[in-house]
Amino acid sequence: MLTNTALRNAKPGPKPRRLFDGGGLYLEVAPAGGKWWRFKYRHGGKEKRLSLGVYPEVSLAEARERRDAARKLLAQGIDPSATRRAEKAEAQAGEESFELVAREWFERNRSKWSETNAKHILARLMNDVFPWIGSRPIREITAPELLSVGRRIEDRGAIYTAHRALQNCGQVFRYAVACGKAKRDPSQDLRGALAPIPKEIHRPSITDTKELGELLRAIDTYQGSNVVRCALKLAPLVFVRPGELRRAEWSEIDLEAREWRIPGAKMKMREQHIVPLSRQAVAALRDLHPLTGAGKFVFPGVRSASKPMSENTVNAALRYMGYSTDRVTGHGFRSTASTLLHEQGWNRDAIERQLAHAERNKIKAAYDHAEYLPERRRMMQAWADFLDGLREGGKVITLRREAKNE
Repeated sequence: MLTNTALRNAKPGPKPRRLFDGGGLYLEVAPAGGKWWRFKYRHGGKEKRLSLGVYPEVSLAEARERRDAARKLLAQGIDPSATRRAEKAEAQAGEESFELVAREWFERNRSKWSETNAKHILARLMNDVFPWIGSRPIREITAPELLSVGRRIEDRGAIYTAHRALQNCGQVFRYAVACGKAKRDPSQDLRGALAPIPKEIHRPSITDTKELGELLRAIDTYQGSNVVRCALKLAPLVFVRPGELRRAEWSEIDLEAREWRIPGAKMKMREQHIVPLSRQAVAALRDLHPLTGAGKFVFPGVRSASKPMSENTVNAALRYMGYSTDRVTGHGFRSTASTLLHEQGWNRDAIERQLAHAERNKIKAAYDHAEYLPERRRMMQAWADFLDGLREGGKVITLRREAKNE
């Protein structure tokens, strides 16, 4: 049996925790800190769960009363979940809840986002918004009520998340206004109400050529697995985002054409991205192919080849090599390439396109994912040759825009 003291002291863990009271009632503690009352029962031969509210708004005594009421319905052969749905449908006839509208908005827009971004948006709504205003009729939600949602997030130090959550709420409200489900967007009244987002801290990277040469030599002597060593070698050669690198698939890579085409679904901007492969990149991939080429992923996970390498693997390898988080990260190779390629005089637009920053021209109806491709091919090979020079520690000859194609 649960006690009020045990409920107050219940702390979140890395995974959802369940604290059981009896009779099917338990409290579920989410990793983010939210606490929900649940009732587990069986009806029609199937195990089901019914939400009984959020703690501490719903006390232990109230949760037990709601459990007992649900058990009485079960004794009469009535499914309490079906009863709850019917009650909600009746209550929301003309007064749809925020959660209902938000989920409708999410489903209509999810194709515009990357899989990762969509997961982040839904997680923010589920963990930080729905528990507090999800069941409220969207027409009745006020600016102070919405601000309290943002303040809860802000109070735990997650300033960026608080701003993003209110931004998503604003998008939901504007969708509701357009659909006639709300009269206005109360988030517009909250400008400046939250603490400002701290100035962005750029990811650490190495731009000193001597230090970069040392790092490249350290990668060559890395004592870990061949798969991780190849990922470390490719990271500075292709300077894609770490998530794009670790999720690379052999089906996307054409070694003969010296080209890697990353599908739009994997890209931040949802556009297919072409990565010209230098001779050095092709050589690294050919060395790796006998090890992982029979599978799906170029860099499979350690525990399962059906999943890609962990997102922490490259950074962990850099730490193992003695490079601290304030000196270099896997993402930092992008900044390294951007800085040095600009210094070498390469076309800014070609560099930005290769970084997949995709600065869109609003006048242009269609965006050409192969833009500047001939120059990008020359640039990527010149960049790989430049890195070879740094690795060897000798005199470096900078190959600029006028470098001839291979």
